[in-house]
Order: sequence, then C-alpha cells, then structure tokens
Amino acid sequence: MSLDIFWFLPTSGDTRYLGKSDSGRPATNEYMRQIAVAAENLGYDGLLIPTGSSCLDPWITAASLVPVTQRIKLLVALRTSLGNPTASARQAATLDQACHGRLLLNVVPGGDATELAADGIFLDHDQRYEAADEFLTVWRQLLSGETVDFAGKHVRVEGAQNFFPPVQRPHPPLYFGGSSPAAHELAAKHVDAYLTWGEPPAAVAEKIADVRARAKKHGRTVHFGVRLHVIVRETNEQAWAAAEELISHLDDDTIADAQQNYAKMDSEGQRRMAALHGGQRDKLEVSPNLWAGVGLVRGGAGTALVGDPQTVAARLLEYAALGVDRFVLSGYPHLEEAFRFAELVFPLLPGKQAVTVSDQVLTGGAFDVRAGKKQAKDEAAA
Repeated sequence: MSLDIFWFLPTSGDTRYLGKSDSGRPATNEYMRQIAVAAENLGYDGLLIPTGSSCLDPWITAASLVPVTQRIKLLVALRTSLGNPTASARQAATLDQACHGRLLLNVVPGGDATELAADGIFLDHDQRYEAADEFLTVWRQLLSGETVDFAGKHVRVEGAQNFFPPVQRPHPPLYFGGSSPAAHELAAKHVDAYLTWGEPPAAVAEKIADVRARAKKHGRTVHFGVRLHVIVRETNEQAWAAAEELISHLDDDTIADAQQNYAKMDSEGQRRMAALHGGQRDKLEVSPNLWAGVGLVRGGAGTALVGDPQTVAARLLEYAALGVDRFVLSGYPHLEEAFRFAELVFPLLPGKQAVTVSDQVLTGGAFDVRAGKKQAKDEAAA
C-alpha cells in the first residue's frame, strides 16, 4: 500500500494563530511559491490550490508555480458554476500541457450563497449540482476529443470542440468533495477521487460505502481521500499544547459570529463540520486524536489530527484501512508545518521516505523556517 500525501496552499493568507493576532502572513505569490517548492523538495505528492472570494485566483496561482516545480501535482479548484465547460476545457488542457501532465482538478459547485451572489450566481443547492452534472458531462466529452452538441437546463453548446488535447488522457483527474446525496451522485457519475473532510472514521466509512455503491451502478470505480489539518509534535503533550495555542487568541464572540455565518450556508458538509463541536470549546476532541478546534472559526475542513508522530500515523492508517489512499493535509503556519509533518511522520507511512532537509531548502526565499521570521531576499540567498 502506498499513500499520496498532498499539502495545502494558503492562498487567503497564513498565520500562527486562529483569530485576531499580529502573526498574519499575506498571501503573496512569493510565499505561495516558497511553500510549493518546499512541499516538492520534502516529497509531498501534490498541492491543493483552493478557491473563494478571499483567495488568490487558483488558475493564475497554479500557472505561476509551473516554472518553479517539476514533480509535484497541482490540484486546482474548478468552479463549475463560473464560466462554461468549453472555455474551461481549453484552460485545463493548456495548463496540463504547461505542467507536463501534473494537473488535477478539484470540482467545486459552490456552497456559500453570499459569495455566489457576488459572483452573479443565484442557484440553490440542488440547482448547482444539476449545473455541475451538465458542465462535467460536456467538459469530459470535450477533453476526450468529441465534438459536442448539448442542450440542458443550465448548459447549452453547439459544435463545441477542444483543439488542444491535455497530456493526461482522457482528461486530468477530477477530485471532488461533498456530503449530500446529490454530491455523492455527482461523485459516483463523474469524478476520479472523492474527498471527505476529516470526520470520525465511522462516518467516513459510511460515506465511502455510499459513493462506492453509487459508482458501481454507473460501472465506475472511485478513489477516496480525506482532507485534514495536522498538529504533530514529538510528544502527545506537546501536540495538544500546540492545538490549544492555535486557538488561544479566539474569544467567544468571534466563534459565535463565525458559526452564525456558516449556519447560513446550504452546504451539508459544513453542517456536519459544525455539528461535531456545536461551537463549544469543551467538546473539541470528537474522536480519538481528532480535534475540531479549527472549525470554530474556519469554514470547510475544520478538524485536525493531534498527537505524536506514531499516533498521527496510526490514525491516518485507520482511514487507509477504510479504503482511503490519499490525504490532503495542512497546518498553521503552512510552511513550517509542511517541514514538521514530513520530517516526523513520513518515515512512518507506507511509500514515504525519511526527509533530509538541506540548509538551502530551509532558508530559501523570504522566510527562514529555522529562525521563524522574515528574511531579506539577499540575506536568504547568501
């Protein structure tokens, strides 16, 4: 068994603490490139580049990483509610050519009505999945080399073609995460890998079983992955102390405001994340070593595995035993935690090797990992 381990690119900014603090790092292209290069050198298999109104554009960001990386795969958000499948197919093929077949696409129908409205999209939950189904039907046909005529409820094309084939055939692999029945059906019908946020293993097992059964009805098989944060330290005591430190700047009003905003969303996955902790600080370990503190104020993936290297590796392997063969991980701040996780946990995972980090990698770019502070470019290069 071999596991694919992805890291997360914080294109909305980075920090050492959740909530208000003076430790924030802006989402500069320079910092994104530094994390990407570090992740590749450390042996991560891919990078998730997210989407959202507070994020850098994922496609432009991915394109900026092509010249500075050679091996690592780029998992780029594909918003099916924005644009059209013909133009999107052309973009995907072009970027896949540019990165020599390293492109992966993370399908995002959308989940925040306020954000969608700002983008001019006024579809409810089920309508978004209807539109995504039509979009992906046309998109996949185009990248398979077909000329497409399609007239659906949300998508219509006549004589659509894609003249620039991707490196990966029939198309770059599609990833997707969603927890509603409509989401599971979309995954079963169209995607190559289904991602769930980090719920307790029993809940993850139920989702895997449902998607797998639905995919079988379509004559398909699907890979499975989990999107998690990680807080790993050399001892369990240090790891739990780091978890508490991460939320040490949060006050009750900030948590309440965040939870009220998430409650307005029609995302089933977000509802399930919120239900794990109920906004309460004293109910955060929702399963052994699975901590929901991140979800107090962060939308989307809100849980972290907390513990020493052996414990975190064991929890990951529990998910793997359910059929999970890839993990998309993150930690605050993302540059330093990419190093920490690779150094401490990679040697304990199948298919991974011990990490040897050179001084050049540690100090490359504008941030010195060892010093934990900004460095001038010429100082770092010296």
